[in-house]
Amino acid sequence: MTDVIMPQMGESIAEGTVTKWMKNVGDRVQRDEPLFEISTDKVDAEIPAPATGVLKEIRVQPGATVPINTVVAVIAAEGAAVVAPVVAPAAPEAPPAGSLARPAPPDAPPAPPVNFVLEPEQAPRPDRPRSEMTADELRQTRSSPVVRRIAAEHNLDIREVPGTGIAGRVTKQDILGHIETRAAAPAAPPPPPAPSMASPAPAAPATLSSGARGEVVPMSPIRKKTAEHMVLSKRTSAHVATVFEIDMTRVDQLRQQHRPAYEQRSGVRLTYLPFILKATVDALKAFPVLNASIDGDSIVYHKDVNVGLAVALDWGLIVPVIHRADEKNLLGLARAVNDLADRARAKKLRVDEVQGGTFTITNPGVFGSLFGTPIINQPQVAILGVGAIEKRAVVRNDAIAIRSTVYLALSFDHRAIDGAVADQFMARIKSALENWQEAVL
Repeated sequence: MTDVIMPQMGESIAEGTVTKWMKNVGDRVQRDEPLFEISTDKVDAEIPAPATGVLKEIRVQPGATVPINTVVAVIAAEGAAVVAPVVAPAAPEAPPAGSLARPAPPDAPPAPPVNFVLEPEQAPRPDRPRSEMTADELRQTRSSPVVRRIAAEHNLDIREVPGTGIAGRVTKQDILGHIETRAAAPAAPPPPPAPSMASPAPAAPATLSSGARGEVVPMSPIRKKTAEHMVLSKRTSAHVATVFEIDMTRVDQLRQQHRPAYEQRSGVRLTYLPFILKATVDALKAFPVLNASIDGDSIVYHKDVNVGLAVALDWGLIVPVIHRADEKNLLGLARAVNDLADRARAKKLRVDEVQGGTFTITNPGVFGSLFGTPIINQPQVAILGVGAIEKRAVVRNDAIAIRSTVYLALSFDHRAIDGAVADQFMARIKSALENWQEAVL
C-alpha cells in the first residue's frame, strides 16, 4: 500500500484544498502521472501519483481542506481489492466535551498513566483509520517524528504541551518553548489539561487599551506558519551578517548596451538579478560550505546548486527554486527567474518548484531598501539579501565619482560557516560583478 498525502507547497503553507480527482477508485495509476489537483493560498497544482498501482481508496473529496501530510488516498498493488470512496471531514472530529479518550473495551489492557511518554517507535500506525483512534492517539498523530523524538529525549508527555498548529498540532516551536519554560521554573505546578485533546485551550482574546483606536485581527494561517518558521530559524541557527558594497557600473553598462537586442532575440527581460544570480552560483561552487545544510552534528554538502528566489505576493511570501542553477548560463537564469516569478503570481507552480532549495536570494531592493539582514531559510545555512541599486557618490582614485552601486547582505549560520569564509564568498561575488567578463548575448 502507498499513502497519497497532501504535500506542503512552500514553507509557510499549512493546508491545502483538494479541487479535483483525475482518477476514480479502481482505476489504474502510473507513477508520476497527474492524480489530483490542489489549491492553496499560494499555489494551484497537479499532484502526481507517488507509485504505480490501483487507486484503492479516496479519503478526501473535492472541496475538502486538510492539513499538510494528511493521507488523502491510498494506492494498492494491482489486483488488490478496492473500497468505495469515503467522504472525509476536513479535520478529525474532537471528542465530546469532558472526555479525553474513547472508553476501552472490557478486555483491553488498562490505559497508560498520565506521565507516559510515547516513544517514536510506539507512534500510532499510519495505516490505522483515524476514526478508530483514541483522542490521545490523535494527539500523537498531530506531532511530527522530530517532535516525538524531542519529547522522548526530555521525558515529556506530548499531551501536556499546548499545540498552536492546525487542529491542535504540536509544532517543534511548541515543544521547545515548553522545555524552556519548564527549565526556567522547575518547581512550578504543571498546567491544567486542555478541555479537549483535539484542540488547544483557547487563548485570551487580544484587546486594545482603554481609549485606543484600532482593530484586532487574528493572524491568517499563512502568517502564523511564516512566523513559526522564522522563530524556529532564529532559535536554530547562529545568525551572523556581513554587508558588502558592490560597484554595478560595469553590469549596468552591459545592460544598457545589450538590452534591446537581448530582449528582441530571447524575449526575456534583462534585469540585474540574473547577473547577481550567476555570480552567486559561481561563488557557491567555489565555496560549497555555503551550499549546505546541518543535520545534527553533520554538515550535508549538496552536489546540486538549487537557488530559491523569494517572491513577495499580495497574499504572502513564497520561494520558488531554480534547480541545478549551476548548469545554466545568463540567459537560462534570466528565463528561469521570469518564468518562476510569473507563475508564482499566477499560482501555477508545481510541487517540485517550491522544494529542494540549497541557498536563497531575497531582493528587498526593488522596494527601495538599502540592505537588510534576512533570516535564514531552514535547513539552509545562508541567505543573500539584495539592496537597491542606485547611483551614488564614491571615491575612485582619490576623486569623487558617480557609480551605480548595491549593498549585498549575507546572513549565515556561524555553526557551519566562519566569518572569514563568508567574507571570501562575498568578495568572490564582488569581483565577478565589478569585472564582468561573460558574454551577455
